[in-house]
Amino acid sequence: MTLRTALLLLFTGLLFGCVSTGHVDPMKTDKGRDEARDAYIQLGIGYLNQGNTEQAKVPLKKALEIDPSNADANGALAILFQTEMEPELADEHFHKAIASRPDSRFLNNYGVFLYDQGRYAEAKERYLQAVKDNMYPERSRVFQNLGMVALKLNDRDGAKQYFERSIRLNKRQARPQLELAKLAYDEKQYVPSRKYYDSFSKLSEQNAESLLLGVRLAKVFDDRDKAATLGLQLKRLYPGTPEYKQYMSEQ
Repeated sequence: MTLRTALLLLFTGLLFGCVSTGHVDPMKTDKGRDEARDAYIQLGIGYLNQGNTEQAKVPLKKALEIDPSNADANGALAILFQTEMEPELADEHFHKAIASRPDSRFLNNYGVFLYDQGRYAEAKERYLQAVKDNMYPERSRVFQNLGMVALKLNDRDGAKQYFERSIRLNKRQARPQLELAKLAYDEKQYVPSRKYYDSFSKLSEQNAESLLLGVRLAKVFDDRDKAATLGLQLKRLYPGTPEYKQYMSEQ
């Protein structure tokens, strides 16, 4: 069943109940309004997940007309405006969502938005709020985000601790493994760096950063064949990247 069909069935049901029982307009009851609001939100989120932000605005706006402070509708609009590169509107709706219901999902999403805006100290504050919820199912990802923002704030020790917490909560988190491998390499701790790098490689496809690190580690451990293979992959897949330029400068 499509979301549009579900919404149509909901309003058909509300109308049928009104006619058959002789009750008041269901949109004038708390239950009817709540059901309509939730249906609009689900429809809007469905469009948003499909990448159709323009169509998503219509049901989300209607949801807010019913319940202006609703956290889910405001949170969805925050993501929508972030996608459309409207940072002021995104910021406004993130604030409204968190003011209504400061749960970890909204706090983490707002932290991601602030990170993308280069507002790293503010992002860290939101992540720290989000990570307090021990039952949040995406807590490992919040620790990963804390590690990334710590790097931006030149807190390498803090970044290591956050990445390690992320892995402790979820060993299948690939990004913290790569970041820990890079940090260990920079500190000339090559054995732990290779351990983290190998763990990353088992969990994720290679990217420009990981290929450059892989070449460097292969050279440290005198594995010329592996260094050449990874170097060719970097050249073939990421020829215009800063990592490839750095690789060429090191040859």
